[in-house]
Amino acid sequence: MNQNINLTIVAFITVLLSVTQAQGQHKSGTHAPGMSHEEMNKRGEEVMGFNQTETTHHFVLLQEGGAIEVEANRADDASNQNKIRKHLSEIAKMFAKGNFSAPFLIHEQNPPGVPVMKRLKNEIEYKLEKTARGARVLISTKNGKALKAIHDFLRFQITEHQTGDSLEVR
Repeated sequence: MNQNINLTIVAFITVLLSVTQAQGQHKSGTHAPGMSHEEMNKRGEEVMGFNQTETTHHFVLLQEGGAIEVEANRADDASNQNKIRKHLSEIAKMFAKGNFSAPFLIHEQNPPGVPVMKRLKNEIEYKLEKTARGARVLISTKNGKALKAIHDFLRFQITEHQTGDSLEVR
């Protein structure tokens, strides 16, 4: 009987540790529990409309906000370039209205900063710019709370998409 109790305790501790580790990863900006980077890319492709391995994402933290940049890896990839521009145009419009459903669908969670960005949507500007191989959305604000939320959101994206971009403000 003592052996059964000991096994039950060991099983309980094992489950507790795995749940605690998953929660820690979830809070630290890694994928939702159980979702691999490949699965996130697959969801991203469905939501964004372009191949994630044929394109490169960058997220930049700036003094007045930041930028979301996506480019086709090849200069002659007009198809992905057009899809990127279309998607980022839609993202700029959606975010300006406080609609962050796309990041939620991709990451299976609301990224940090989203609740504040929704609440302060009238304090944040989203501007689309075409680039040679895609586009960028410049995000800016003069509101300190909105700025912190933007930076939290972009840091989450950097971690999730494993871009290697700096987590520091330029």
